[in-house]
Amino acid sequence: MEDLKQYITLVDFLGKSLGNRYEVVLHDLTVPEKSIIAIANGDISGRKIGGPITDLLLKILKKGKKEHITFITNYKGKTGNKTCRSSSYFIYDKTKKIIGVLCINVDITPLIDFKKIIDNEISFVNYEDKKTLKDDIMENLEGSVDDLIKNMITSRFEQYTNMGSQMSVDDRLNLVRDLYNDGFFLLRGSVSVLAEKLSISEPTLYRYLNRIKRHIEK
Repeated sequence: MEDLKQYITLVDFLGKSLGNRYEVVLHDLTVPEKSIIAIANGDISGRKIGGPITDLLLKILKKGKKEHITFITNYKGKTGNKTCRSSSYFIYDKTKKIIGVLCINVDITPLIDFKKIIDNEISFVNYEDKKTLKDDIMENLEGSVDDLIKNMITSRFEQYTNMGSQMSVDDRLNLVRDLYNDGFFLLRGSVSVLAEKLSISEPTLYRYLNRIKRHIEK
C-alpha cells in the first residue's frame, strides 16, 4: 500500500483532467477482494473504493513474474450495458512483483451507438471497418466479489453441456484447471461457491486443485 500512495493523487488528477467519461482506478493487488484504493468517475462502472479486482487482472496476477508486462492499451471492458475502451499500467515493487495497476476506462457506448446510426445511413457504401479494440483481451468491470466469482464461473460453465452433478470427473477437472489458470482461486470464498455449483464437497474440490497443481508443476 505504501508504494502505491503516490498514485492516489494521480487518479484524482486524471479523472478531473480527462473528464467524466473517463473512469480512473487504482488497484492494490495484494488484497484482491478489496483492491480498489482510489477511483475517479466511478459512476461509469458503479464501482467504489473497497471494490474487487477484475477477472483480467486476476489472470495477470496468477502469471506473476512469468510475464513482465508494462502496460496494456485499447482493449474492451464491459460493465452492465456499457462498453469501455480500457488501458492498464502495471506497478511493480523492487523485487519486480506486480503490486498495483492504474486503469483508465473510457465509456465509448455513445460512440458505438452513433456509429450504428452512421453505418445504417451509409450502408450502401463499401468501406473497410477498421477495428480499434483488441479482440483477444476482455475485462469485466465488476462491482463486488460475489458478482466477480459468479460471472467467472458462468463464463467457464458455458463451455460444457452438463453442469453440476451431471458433469463427468474429467469435465470438472478441466473446469477447475481453467479457473485455476484464470486466477479464480486467489479470491476468498471462491472454493465454497464453486463446490456448491459442482455439487461436490470442498475437500473434493481441494483434491482436484492439488491434482492440477502437481500436474502443472511437473
